[in-house]
Amino acid sequence: MRLENTTINIKGRLFRRFSAVTIIAVYLLILVGGIVRSTGSGMGCPDWPKCFGSWVPPTDVSQLPVDYKEIYSQQRAEKNIRFAKYLTALGFNELADQVKNDPSILEEEDFNVTKTWTEYVNRLIGAVIGILIFGTFVFSLRYRKVDKKIVVLSFIAFVLVGFQGWIGSIVVSTNLLQWMITLHMLLAIVIVMLLIYVYYRSKRSLVEVELKQNRKVQWLVIACLFLSVIQIVLGTQVREGIDALAEEFARVEWVKNLGITFLIHRSYSLLLLAIHLYLVYWLIKVEKVVEPLKWPVILLMSIILIEILSGVIMAYFGMPAFIQPVHLLFGTLIVGVQYYILLLIRNKNLKLEAA
Repeated sequence: MRLENTTINIKGRLFRRFSAVTIIAVYLLILVGGIVRSTGSGMGCPDWPKCFGSWVPPTDVSQLPVDYKEIYSQQRAEKNIRFAKYLTALGFNELADQVKNDPSILEEEDFNVTKTWTEYVNRLIGAVIGILIFGTFVFSLRYRKVDKKIVVLSFIAFVLVGFQGWIGSIVVSTNLLQWMITLHMLLAIVIVMLLIYVYYRSKRSLVEVELKQNRKVQWLVIACLFLSVIQIVLGTQVREGIDALAEEFARVEWVKNLGITFLIHRSYSLLLLAIHLYLVYWLIKVEKVVEPLKWPVILLMSIILIEILSGVIMAYFGMPAFIQPVHLLFGTLIVGVQYYILLLIRNKNLKLEAA
């Protein structure tokens, strides 16, 4: 029996290490996606999954047909018609009409080798992430007799990655339509949460101790999580405003021309800071933080402070391009750490294995 438990623990450590690497890799992809967005490289490849019809992108416009804009614009139009049919079938008639009739969706950019290869590297990293998540599912099969939920959720994460790839292709075909980008980001957060949950669940001891749990703290963390997701959505709206201003104004003039959405996004960060400070106060003074919660809470507050600092730099120093992906990365990190803390709080009295 002892030998069997030792084998399970060794396999569990291997799974946790692999799933942890996968989670880190997903956040790396989010960072790279932010770089793609901040450099305006989202349409660097006008088709998907290939780039200008090739698995290795061109390095010069001379390698493309003279009428390449018309070719790829037509391909995207055909794909959008199919996508609009799906939207209509689901009852989203207005969105379907926008996809079919908005002329800006079919506008084709001039070839830019830097933007093309920036987007191509993003896709390569995305492919690696898909392999890692498939590997997480394969490693999870060792839990099929111990905890089938780990296997099922790992498989769901893998399926969602495939769906995320398809959504990414729609983002390209609709010429970075804003609500599609928001959906793309929210789905990435869902995938991260699934991976975090299977990582956490694999750390639990097979013997659980049922003790009283504080519901108020749970709901407080849930509120923090919900408000943070709203902030990320607001951030995508601000980014849409920046895209609209980029063609008309210099970078240093973006902030003063962004309008009410940016002001809400900026002020909202103060609300998030206040509620998180209250959460930390409650955990330390009232709940007397247990050991498994100590470092996640410290990490959460550190990330929030860095996120606010990056926002201040963008607001008062002309939206430097290198800060924008960092701001996005730490925003999504906040959600991931919040979710992990929620899992710990919901089961804070469970006996944990050594990591």
